[in-house]
Amino acid sequence: MRPETSMTAQDALIAIMVAVSASDENIRTAELVTIERMVNHLPIFADYDVDRIAVVAQTVFDLFEEYEGLDAMFGLVRDALPEKLHETAYVLACDVAASDGRLGEEELRLLAEIRYELNIDRLAGAAIERAARARHMVL
Repeated sequence: MRPETSMTAQDALIAIMVAVSASDENIRTAELVTIERMVNHLPIFADYDVDRIAVVAQTVFDLFEEYEGLDAMFGLVRDALPEKLHETAYVLACDVAASDGRLGEEELRLLAEIRYELNIDRLAGAAIERAARARHMVL
């Protein structure tokens, strides 16, 4: 994503999901399938150009290589994402984090940072996390 190209709200949602998946430096198939499923089925992505996913993902990976790149990513996300979609972003992040049945320290730290950066209410955050855990429960 070139600096002069602004991020769309959908790009910001993709960036959050990719960041959660990449946070532990081990992107799992279950996480990628979850991202693909959400992009293919959620109304927010109905008119999204799926070819942009690779561009947004590369932007996230590049930022993760930079000092304070996470802060830069959150700046891009906050600029692109209307407040009414902050909880949506957190729902998507939690679903990606829970999709592989493992929540490592890195993912938990990033989820906490997302809650903080997007000003997610503590009780709403807890409800979202519990729902994601329930959706991805296995026997």
